[in-house]
Amino acid sequence: MNQDGNTMIQRRKSKAIQIGNVGVGGNAPITVQSMTKTDTRDATATIRQIHELEDCGCEIIRCAVPDMEAAQALQTIKKGIHIPLIADIHFDYRLALAALKSGVDGLRLNPGNISEPDKVKAVVLAAKERQVPIRIGVNFGSLPQDLDPGLSIPQKMTEAAMRHIRILENLDFDLIKVSLKAFDVPTTIQAYREIAEKIPYPLHIGITEAGTLKQGTIRSAVGIGILLNEGLGDTLRVSLTAHPREEVYAGYQILKSLNLRQYGATLVSCPTCGRSQMDTAALARAVEEYLAGVDKPIKVAVMGCVVNGPGEAKDADIGVACGPGKAILFKKGEKIKVIEEADILSELKKEIEEM
Repeated sequence: MNQDGNTMIQRRKSKAIQIGNVGVGGNAPITVQSMTKTDTRDATATIRQIHELEDCGCEIIRCAVPDMEAAQALQTIKKGIHIPLIADIHFDYRLALAALKSGVDGLRLNPGNISEPDKVKAVVLAAKERQVPIRIGVNFGSLPQDLDPGLSIPQKMTEAAMRHIRILENLDFDLIKVSLKAFDVPTTIQAYREIAEKIPYPLHIGITEAGTLKQGTIRSAVGIGILLNEGLGDTLRVSLTAHPREEVYAGYQILKSLNLRQYGATLVSCPTCGRSQMDTAALARAVEEYLAGVDKPIKVAVMGCVVNGPGEAKDADIGVACGPGKAILFKKGEKIKVIEEADILSELKKEIEEM
């Protein structure tokens, strides 16, 4: 247990690798990744979006590489950003070679899409020369067709990854990261359990095609949360049909909920009930929006009544418990002062800034 009495999660021990200047696996913190939604060929727009993601804590970024123009644009993109850049390659191994020449920090290859050993060998040798890690990214929807039909889906995903891993290992390449993603949460969980027992390499976890902001966040939180709680996962991406900053936000919220990372502010808010005599939900939304720009690990509470607000949120660094026309400001459960309703948000912001 930690000093707060919470049970500590025992993380699976994995080989440490380096993605640019960010450590993955070993004793490194679990990192939060995202993927750009821009046309990679438009380097200016892509750099602009990556800067947005850097501002909200994204630690590794991936770009799709659909053609040679995109592969060559990575050189400009790499020079314009501050976090490691990974090239996402499908089908054409020549795009991986071009991406490496552009200076990317990592590659993502799908063994179901680049299956010829000689083409994989060419990519591996080029990556080895530059000491660039490769993620073996298996997706349920693009498994090799010649897998044993008697295997379960998680077993097929595992075998697809192992085939590719064996090729890399036979070339004396061990800068490997692995992912096995499906839309179905139980399938994904079982696949990661299977592969975790077979390899020492770090795992990139996530639920693929998880969905829109609401549905996808819930599905991802369940799947990723279960894996993290079992000690599996060295880096993650929450895949959402939404702006990628939502992926970064959700990723950190999942990690914070399990006490695995502390990044940015945490909002504690009650669900409200018949005791609420103020629009606490609107206040909570306003506070949440403000806290999106706070990168310090502060815990802020917005509670709907004074009956048990300070007590229920006594571990918050600062908070308010709302009543009719007024609110009590409290710190660590101790009442500090009374604030008029019109001044609640501004006073709370002022106190947070001073802290």
